[in-house]
Amino acid sequence: MKIQRIFAEDMRQAIRKVREEHGPDAVILSTKQVEGGVEVISAIDYDKQAVEQAADGGEPGRGLGRPGGLPLGAIGENRARREEQQEAPSTGTGGGFPDPARLNSDKNPAPDGGTSPRRKLDITVGDDDEDELFADLQQAHAESAREARQREGAASGERRPAARRTRGASPTPRVEWAQDPAMNQMREEIRQLRGLFESQLSLMEWSQMGQRHPARAGLLKRLADMGMGSDVARRLADHVQAEADPEEAWAHALQIIERNVAIAEDDILEQGGVMALVGPTGVGKTTTVAKLAARFALKQGRDQVALVSTDTFRIGAQDQLRNFAGILQVPVYNAASGEELAEVLDSLQDKRLVLVDTAGMSQRDVRLAEQFTALRESSRRLRTCLVLSAATQLSTLTESMRAFAAAEPQGCIFTKLDEATSLGGMLTVALRSRLPVTWLGTGQRVPEDLEIARGDKLVERAGALVDEYQQEVDEEALALSLGGARHAGE
Repeated sequence: MKIQRIFAEDMRQAIRKVREEHGPDAVILSTKQVEGGVEVISAIDYDKQAVEQAADGGEPGRGLGRPGGLPLGAIGENRARREEQQEAPSTGTGGGFPDPARLNSDKNPAPDGGTSPRRKLDITVGDDDEDELFADLQQAHAESAREARQREGAASGERRPAARRTRGASPTPRVEWAQDPAMNQMREEIRQLRGLFESQLSLMEWSQMGQRHPARAGLLKRLADMGMGSDVARRLADHVQAEADPEEAWAHALQIIERNVAIAEDDILEQGGVMALVGPTGVGKTTTVAKLAARFALKQGRDQVALVSTDTFRIGAQDQLRNFAGILQVPVYNAASGEELAEVLDSLQDKRLVLVDTAGMSQRDVRLAEQFTALRESSRRLRTCLVLSAATQLSTLTESMRAFAAAEPQGCIFTKLDEATSLGGMLTVALRSRLPVTWLGTGQRVPEDLEIARGDKLVERAGALVDEYQQEVDEEALALSLGGARHAGE
C-alpha cells in the first residue's frame, strides 16, 4: 500500500491532487487543518486491516480513526445504486399546487361570523400535468412561513420578560461533553470529509450527465445562467429531459415557468381598497406608492386617493412621500402607531383608494413583529402587498419572503427590473411561494415605469437577459451547487 501526504489551500484542490496522482481508486485516510491550508493523507492499493491496526495505536484525536476505506470511484457507484432504489416520482402534497385560498385561510383565520375579513387576490394556475412539479417546494415555503409567523409572535412576548430579568450571580461555567476540544476537532474533520465526498460525487455525476444527457446538462447551464435556484432548475430539467434538441428543451422550460408563476388578476387600481406596501429597506416602496397613486388619480380623480405614512424611523422618510403627494395634489397623513393608523383609516372611508407606505426594515429587524401587529389590528379592510427588488440575490430574496410572510401579503410587487442582470432569483421565489405577482417596477419615472405583471412578458424579459449578459459558467461550481442541494436531503 502506497501512502502519500498532500498539502493544498483547500479541500477542493486537495481532492483534485489526489485524483491526479492516484486516480479514482485512491482512499482518503485522514484530513487535517494546517497552517496555510489542509493536509490530506491518501493511499492506493488500500489495505484496510493495516490501517485499522495503525489507527488503534495512533494518537487519539488525530485524523478520523477508521475511515472505512471506500475508494473515491466506488462512492459514486454506491450512491447511484442507492438513488435508483430510493427514487420515486414526486407525489407533491395532495396532488398539485396548494390552493391559494386555502393557504390564505390558514394564515387569516375567519372570525366568528364565518367569513374572512380580507379579500383575496385571484390567480392563474398552470396545466394539470405540471401541478406537482413545484408542490414540495411550495409546501416547504408554507411551513417556513408559518414558522416565521410563530417566531414573530413569540418575539414580542419574550422581550417583555427579558427586560425584567435581574442580575444575579452567574453560574460557574461547566465544560459539556459537546464542548470538548477533541470532539470538536473530530466533528470538524468529519464535516470536512463529508463535504469533500459530496463535492467529488457532484463532480462525477455532472461529468456523467454531460456524456449521457447533453440536452439536460445544457438546460441546467442556461437555467443557472438565468439565476434560477438549483432546486427549481433540477425540477425543470427533470420535466423536459426527454427533449433531444437543446433549443426545444429551453423553450419548454420557459413555458413551464410562465404557466406556473402566479399572476394576480385582481387589480387594485380597478377595484380600489386599502393597501399597505411592506418590504425590506431600499426596495422602492415609497416610489411604488407614488406610481400607484398617480395611476389611480389619472383614472378616477385625485379626490379619490389618500396616502398614509407609518415610517417614523428614518429621518426625512415622510418628506419624500409628502413631496410626491404635493406633486399629485392628494392628501397625505402620518401614523406613528397602530392606534393612530386605525383612526386615520377610519376617517378615510370615503376614499376609493388608500395606500399605506410602511417603514422599510431589514428582514432580521426585531421590530418587524410590532409593525405586522399594528397593520393587522388597524383595519379589517387593510390588505398587504410585499415589495421586493428583482436585483437582489436569491438567498436574500428567500430570507425576505420568509420573514415578511408574517405580514400575510396577498400579492407581490417586484421593483428595479431595470437594474437586474438576471431574473432567475425573482422567478424562483415566485414559484416557491406561489404568491401572486401584481406589478413590476421598471424604473424611477412616476408613473410611467410601472407595468401590470404578465407571465409571458416576465419570462420573455428573463430569457432576453440571459442572452444579453452571457457569462462563463463555472461547471465545477455548477456541479457542486446542483449536487450539493441533492445530497443535502439524503
